Amino acid sequence: MTDAALPAPATRLGQLASLAALGVIPEEEVWLANQKNPRTRRVYQQDVAHFMRTLGLTSPEQLRQVDHRAVIAWERIMREQDGAAASTVRRRLAALSSLFKHLVRHGAANRNPVVDVQRPTINREESSTAAFSKAQARRLLDTPPADTVAGLRDRAILAVRLQVGLRRAEIAALKVDDLHQNRGFDALRLTRKGGRRDALAINPQAATRIRAYLDQAGHGAEHDAPLFRPLRGNRKPHDPAGRLDPDTIDRLVRKYAAGIGLACGYSAHSMRATFIITALENGAQLEDVQKAAGHRDPSTTKLYNRRGYNPEKAASFFATY
Repeated sequence: MTDAALPAPATRLGQLASLAALGVIPEEEVWLANQKNPRTRRVYQQDVAHFMRTLGLTSPEQLRQVDHRAVIAWERIMREQDGAAASTVRRRLAALSSLFKHLVRHGAANRNPVVDVQRPTINREESSTAAFSKAQARRLLDTPPADTVAGLRDRAILAVRLQVGLRRAEIAALKVDDLHQNRGFDALRLTRKGGRRDALAINPQAATRIRAYLDQAGHGAEHDAPLFRPLRGNRKPHDPAGRLDPDTIDRLVRKYAAGIGLACGYSAHSMRATFIITALENGAQLEDVQKAAGHRDPSTTKLYNRRGYNPEKAASFFATY
C-alpha cells in the first residue's frame, strides 16, 4: 500500500479514538445491541431493568456480582407477589440468562447465576392463546367498513393476520413491492425474526384486500414505501420511515373483537393462533404451516394443533341433572 492510500494522520488518530471509545462501552450494552429484532431488544431491556429495579441494583458492577440467591428471590417475587404468568417469568429469566452468558463469554462476569434457578413449568402440549372460531374470524374479517381508507387498511391487515398468519412486526415491516406474483400466485416477501428473508404464497382474498387498500390510499406505485401506514400517526414517537407501529395491530384486534361482542381475552396473537389452528384443521401439512408461521422448530407449530380438541363433545355437557 502506498503512502497516498494510507489515511491522513488526523484521520488515523480519530479512528484510534473511536476504537478506544468502543472499549469503554459496557458489555451489557453490547449484548443488547446484538439482539437483531427491535422488539426483542426492547423486551429484554425491560426484563433486565425489572430485575435491577426489583433488587435495588443501580450499576452494571452490582449486576455482575449477583448470585443464584438473588435470582431465586426475584423469581419468587414475580411468582408469589406480582402474580406474573409462568410464561412471563420464564421469558424474564431467559433474558437475564442470555445477558449473563454474554458477560461470562467476554470475561465480564465469573458465572451465570440463572442456570441454578428452576424455571416454572408451562404447558408444552398446547398453546394457551385464545383463538377465534371460524364464524368469529369471518365476522372479524368483514367488520371494518369497505368504503373508507381506514376501513380498507384494517380489512387488509386482518386478512394478512388471519389468512397469512404473519407476526405483528412482519406486517409492520412490509413494503409495497413485497406484494408480488410468483408462478401465477400472489405472494408476499417478508422479513422474519432475526432478519431472515422469506416469501409466501398468500390467500387470494388477502391479496385482493391489499390491492383495494393500495388503490384507495394512493401509494401503490411507491414500491419502497411501507405497505401499511398509520392514518393519524402512531401513539409512540413517529417512525422516520412512516411504518405502522406493531402495537397498532393489537389495538385494531381488540377494537373489532369488541365490535362483535368479544370484549376481552383476545389479542393480535389470537389471529395468528387462529390461522395456524384453522390451516391444520382444514388439512394443511404441518411442515407447510410451520413455514407459513415462520417457526424454526415444528414443536412450536404443534402447540397449536387442536385437531383433537372438540369443545362441543366436552364431558361437562353430558353432566345434566
